[in-house]
Amino acid sequence: MARHRFLCPLRWGDMDTYGHVNNVMFVRYLEEARVDLFDRLGRDGTWDMLDTGCLVRSHAITYRRPLAHRTAPVPIDVWVTRVGAAAFDLAYEIHDGDGAVYATAETTLVPYDFAAERPRRLTDDEKRRLAALRDEAKS
Repeated sequence: MARHRFLCPLRWGDMDTYGHVNNVMFVRYLEEARVDLFDRLGRDGTWDMLDTGCLVRSHAITYRRPLAHRTAPVPIDVWVTRVGAAAFDLAYEIHDGDGAVYATAETTLVPYDFAAERPRRLTDDEKRRLAALRDEAKS
């Protein structure tokens, strides 16, 4: 399993006055895909990146074409492009499933110890789970 696909439902209220999904909503879509990915990685019950702590360090988004509201969910592929000692990078592609790409994005995340109120290093188990999703960006 290198890439994870999340089918993101669109809401009528996601559109702006120009008749397409507002750029701010794309960040929310990335978050939903990321949470779904972490849920899948922790389904065996032994790991939960959301409970252990993880913060977004940065986002970069390239908008490629307008996305209009539709009833069918929009596919978002997410995968790991880098695993470091104390951070990792995710790449995303928001597309229609037939070749049209609406946006590509990258996020750098850092594991965080909420009790100590500071970043922490990735554990060997976290690195192993994240490495299972490693793939190269094609954007």
